[in-house]
Amino acid sequence: MSLNNPISVSAVIDGQTYTLETGRFAKFANGNVMMSCGDTMILINAIASNTEMDVDFLPLMVDYRERMSASGKIPGGFLKRESRPSTKEILVARLIDRPLRPLFPKSWHYDTQLIAWVMSAQPEIDPENIAATGASAALLISDIPFAGPMSEVRVAKIDGNFKVNPSPEELETAEIDFSVAGTDESIMMVEGECNEISEENFLEVLDYAHSKIKEFNNLQKELLKLVNKEKRQITEKEIPAEIYETVVSAITDKTKVYVNTITTKSERQETRNSLRDEAVAIVEEKFAENEEYASKLVDYANSSFSKLEKQLMREMIIQDGKRLDVRGLTDVRPIETEVGVLPRVHGSSLFTRGETQSLTSVTLGTERDEQMIDGLLPTYYTNFYLHYNFPPFSVGETGRYTGAGRREIGHGALAERALKKLMPSKEDFPYTVRIISDILESNGSSSMATVCAGSMALMHAGVPLKKPVAGIAMGLIKEGDDVAVLTDILGDEDFLGDMDFKVAGTKDGITACQMDIKIDGLSVDIMKKALNQAKEGRLHILEKMSETIQSKNEELSKFAPRFTTLQVEKDEIGTVIGSGGDTIRDITKRSNAVININDDGIVTIATNNDEDAQIALDIIKKLLEKPEEGKVYKGKVDSVREGLGAIVEFLPKKKGLVHISEIQWERTENVADHLEEGQEIDVKLLEATRDGKYRLSIRALLEKPEGYVERPPRPPRDRDDRGGDRRGGDRRGGGGRDRRRD
Repeated sequence: MSLNNPISVSAVIDGQTYTLETGRFAKFANGNVMMSCGDTMILINAIASNTEMDVDFLPLMVDYRERMSASGKIPGGFLKRESRPSTKEILVARLIDRPLRPLFPKSWHYDTQLIAWVMSAQPEIDPENIAATGASAALLISDIPFAGPMSEVRVAKIDGNFKVNPSPEELETAEIDFSVAGTDESIMMVEGECNEISEENFLEVLDYAHSKIKEFNNLQKELLKLVNKEKRQITEKEIPAEIYETVVSAITDKTKVYVNTITTKSERQETRNSLRDEAVAIVEEKFAENEEYASKLVDYANSSFSKLEKQLMREMIIQDGKRLDVRGLTDVRPIETEVGVLPRVHGSSLFTRGETQSLTSVTLGTERDEQMIDGLLPTYYTNFYLHYNFPPFSVGETGRYTGAGRREIGHGALAERALKKLMPSKEDFPYTVRIISDILESNGSSSMATVCAGSMALMHAGVPLKKPVAGIAMGLIKEGDDVAVLTDILGDEDFLGDMDFKVAGTKDGITACQMDIKIDGLSVDIMKKALNQAKEGRLHILEKMSETIQSKNEELSKFAPRFTTLQVEKDEIGTVIGSGGDTIRDITKRSNAVININDDGIVTIATNNDEDAQIALDIIKKLLEKPEEGKVYKGKVDSVREGLGAIVEFLPKKKGLVHISEIQWERTENVADHLEEGQEIDVKLLEATRDGKYRLSIRALLEKPEGYVERPPRPPRDRDDRGGDRRGGDRRGGGGRDRRRD
């Protein structure tokens, strides 16, 4: 009898064959799927504990890891094994997590894990394109309650045509790169970047993506028919009606006043806590004798207050068109902008929108500062990256402050995408650019504040950004057929609302987006309304930004490196680099410059001042200079050779002989009396011989002494065919070849 009983289903979608298999791997998991396309295979395991946790949230953890062995690579570094997840792995884990989370029952409080491992990777098929679909399939065939299937596709527009799950090579020329997730009924998540597309084109992408999502959902349904595991039965936890009614009757009026009149985050939090405590005290006093509720009274009271607060806030928005901070539905919070806030950095800006604030800096570096990206694909380098920091004090809290968390990685990546499309090419601007966004205050859409602050800081740094970029976050409140789309949402509106839709772009179109939906049935009309409001808000913010800075500074910061470029012949590259890089290291040491040379012979010199650049430039030019007969050079004595003369380095790596007779006009008895090693002297190049030797002269630069008589050259001696002297002696002198014997 076989230990493994594999079950698999396959489908051809957009020319690629996708397979879901279960029953062969990891059978202790609640749900297990090996999803493959070509030679790319991802093992996804879904597992949940059997003990319910005493929490009021969904305890879900998603991990996506790429085994380097999957593409035949060994990890670098000392340990030679995979360690903490890379930026890409974190971003893919978020793409899996976000559309799945709303599909769990609200009462599911069991510790749940989804672990996806890339076991085999074909270079043309990126595993991140199919990981979320495999995760949904693993949950679907498990006993874990899950309202799937849900599928995720990556859609690119290449040469005017849509392509599902494109290869990395195809993405390099894509006009649009979106990851879209959804069920059969609705879109759950969108994230991606594009080349300033219109709102109409945006909707076209979603429509096409949804048609393909349904095909992947059908593949999952086919697998479910063959497995059909029974789901765990859970009971949705309801607040006892009498407790909820008690809270409603006791504090509704106070809560209405709080919701309608308090406009700042800190005051709202303080009042909320006070009303919550009041609700708990009332419930504990009234139901103290009720043994059925005894252990849950505080939870019931807190839940009752939260439910009441949410209901009143949503009613105020839907019925009165009024928001928590008294704005209208389409109003953007007050905006203040500054640049040049930090004097020593290369570019900086402060962007404040309501109670959200980003202090952003730009640092300009050299090619050596490029970030290396090492993963399943061949290693490559990027010269533009953005880091986003979200400290606890930005929301008035304390907490652990260590490395960047998943949220910071995700928000930073979104802002980076929004700005990346407008960055100049490396040929036009050969700097490595790093942006740091420090969130100092946060009450809604700090990632979009980062986009705005980043755009201004780039222009302040002198980066030739093609166009200014701004971002805005949209929200949604939907109660039955009543819908309110909110511009520039607050943190509470995000938490209590039904949508978080971030849109970034220029005046001419969208460059990046991120959308998470908490409800089903988001219509095209609602999406269109949200996109049009987002455009109006974006244009308003761009106008406010232009009041501070409209285009790049013409001068770079005096603290930023300066670039000087020089073209050398390809056969001269080795001369500039030197043996083992010794020449280029010496130039760097002598000039304080950072020097890079590419395969085409373009030498880039980066320095903080013009003087250092000129030093490096002069050294390189001298290094490559062709010796010219008759030209005078500043040389250095390399060695002294008595009876012969001195070896002088008159150009870098080029040495010649100053013969003893060319040191001075008078007769020279001892070379050391006139020259010593390391001495700098002027020399004239008399002759460059065919065999690459150089005759130098000091004497030719000296004035001839008065009355000096040139001694005639010694006439050449006649030699016989054997090289001996016709006068009878050989070269060694003497009377004959056998004279030494006499």
